[in-house]
Amino acid sequence: MGLLDMPFVAALRRNHALEHATMHILARRQPYLNAVARTALDGFYVYGRVNTKALADTAAEGLARLQAGETELAIHPRCGTNLVVSGFLAGLATFLAIGGSRSRLAKFPRFILAATLAVIVAQPLGLLIQQHVTTSPDVAGLRINEVTQQVVGRFTIHKVELESSS
Repeated sequence: MGLLDMPFVAALRRNHALEHATMHILARRQPYLNAVARTALDGFYVYGRVNTKALADTAAEGLARLQAGETELAIHPRCGTNLVVSGFLAGLATFLAIGGSRSRLAKFPRFILAATLAVIVAQPLGLLIQQHVTTSPDVAGLRINEVTQQVVGRFTIHKVELESSS
């Protein structure tokens, strides 16, 4: 059994895919929505002023569409995976550009160029990592248990709780 097939990793990947599908559909329905999401082992959270029924409906639609084979919904361009890949590659490129005996100030343009090229490469690489590592559109047996809302001061937090029969 590989790392990606371990039960808790498989659950996170599956939940992450449904989180992305839900956020894709929400963004299409509410283009000016200001919300973010985070995957958990038992579902995912959505932070932002989202109507609870609208969120429940979009999560159900996202699940149905993933189960119907719309696997592209599992990949999201604003996923944190992309940020991690960009940061890692930019840091690595800058580190590799440090070589040589010139002063740091003289190397500064090289650092900027290295980091910029790394971020350009990171964009498609982040999507590939989502597709093959951090998400799994295989949501067979997954169901939405409940969607709850909690208001903490000015923040609205929803929990989309998921259950798997597999």
